[in-house]
Amino acid sequence: MASGALADEIRRKLGELSPAERKVGRVLLAGYPAAGFETIAVLAERAGVSAPTVIRFVNRLGYRGFPGLQAALREELDERNASPLSLYESTGYSHVQEGDCTDSALLRRGSEVFTTAVARTLAELPPHDLEHAVRLLSDGKRRITLAGGRFTHLLARYLGLHLMQLRDDVRFLPDRDVERTAVLAALTRRDVLVVFDYRRYEQDKAVMAGLVQEHGGKVILFTDTWLSPAATHAEVVLPSQVAAPSPYDSLVPTLAVLETVVAGVMTALGEDAHRRMQHGEDTARRVGLY
Repeated sequence: MASGALADEIRRKLGELSPAERKVGRVLLAGYPAAGFETIAVLAERAGVSAPTVIRFVNRLGYRGFPGLQAALREELDERNASPLSLYESTGYSHVQEGDCTDSALLRRGSEVFTTAVARTLAELPPHDLEHAVRLLSDGKRRITLAGGRFTHLLARYLGLHLMQLRDDVRFLPDRDVERTAVLAALTRRDVLVVFDYRRYEQDKAVMAGLVQEHGGKVILFTDTWLSPAATHAEVVLPSQVAAPSPYDSLVPTLAVLETVVAGVMTALGEDAHRRMQHGEDTARRVGLY
């Protein structure tokens, strides 16, 4: 599965295209994103169609010409590789006026950005993927392993700690090399790997997802709208907006998705989740933890 906003756009349009235009779309998806930077003549030859067909395909996507599609692709790649430093420098954040940093201005800006980002994330979340994520996470025959990144390990722990209160066989991927290797080497068809991977993607996440897929297991991926390379191996992809009032990507929308998933798992497990929670509370009180 090709990963990226333009790739998603092409996939959505495939059913509306003519057979010849569909060939162009499939060639682009098969070689994404590099194929998008070929010439019209090369792309037409690879698809076995005429150059005018490539132009019609591009127009059907809403671009006025092939340079427009390539410009959109370059912008997408720049966004995927953006860092807090590059966003700080490119958005003019370093030149924010002092008046824009008052308490009231910050609250207003935060309210606007987070409200919009959460609403868009939940509105655009694929219902099938959400349902499939809930189904996998509530399946008592499956073992759940969670892996996060530089910042997203916090979200992996957040989701994992909730799941531990609702069901058995939930663990975090260990940090130490020997332990991590042992866990990855023991993956089977019953395993579900929950991965968090956002732009400036971490190479090991795609490799781990590939390992799980090779062993017949399932991968649930939480990522941004540009999609982690791990999406190629994922059974479920749950993308979130990352807009924030600072140059740092926000994880607030992802947190909203996580809590939606947790609600779904609780509903799916029903009375089993209630009994598990009750047993956990009783145990914690007996040992003085609560």
